[in-house]
Amino acid sequence: MSRVLVPCHVKSTVALQVGDVRTSQGRPGVLVIDVTFPGVAPFELQEITFKNYYTAFLSIRVRQQSSMLTPGKWVTCLRDYCLMPDPHSEEGAQEYVSLFKHQMLCDMARVLELRLILRQPSPLWVSFTLEELQIYQQGPKVSPAVNFPKWLSHPVPSEQPAPLHEGLPDPSRVSSEVQQMWALTEMIRASHTSTRIGRFDVDGCYDLNLLSYT
Repeated sequence: MSRVLVPCHVKSTVALQVGDVRTSQGRPGVLVIDVTFPGVAPFELQEITFKNYYTAFLSIRVRQQSSMLTPGKWVTCLRDYCLMPDPHSEEGAQEYVSLFKHQMLCDMARVLELRLILRQPSPLWVSFTLEELQIYQQGPKVSPAVNFPKWLSHPVPSEQPAPLHEGLPDPSRVSSEVQQMWALTEMIRASHTSTRIGRFDVDGCYDLNLLSYT
């Protein structure tokens, strides 16, 4: 299925502090990224792609158009999607990820805005985010295949090749005749004599009428 890149504006990340902000131990464990689509009509989201950078879990909220003039409420369409199986290890930390509309918890039609909520509970990583974020919608439907004229796709009977067996003798009949010929050959061979037969002699004499003079 074809897809089309949707122009979008990715706003700066907003950090939600986890821990005591008065101590140096506190660090942002949650980031929020808002994505808007200025100048783009409400669309049906097909796919989201990005490169992870040490984000452990991802949630996505969507705001859709509920009527012609009124935007709807924010709805969670993806909840705590795991990007790193173990937040304390490197696995999945810098992988490319694709999320499709069938993975979402709600219908992704008439999208106006997206809000990405990034979470990293491990204190091992100084920073985390999502890079190379791209949003796609479904592309135009492919036109049906061109129909060829009937005369081109279905040749008339006279143009169709004849069956391979047409015009060939019956194999069983040929086999029977070959066997008869073989039997006749054997009979002639059995009755063959080694006595030399002269060309013109009859009982040791020659018929003068059969001789020619030069």
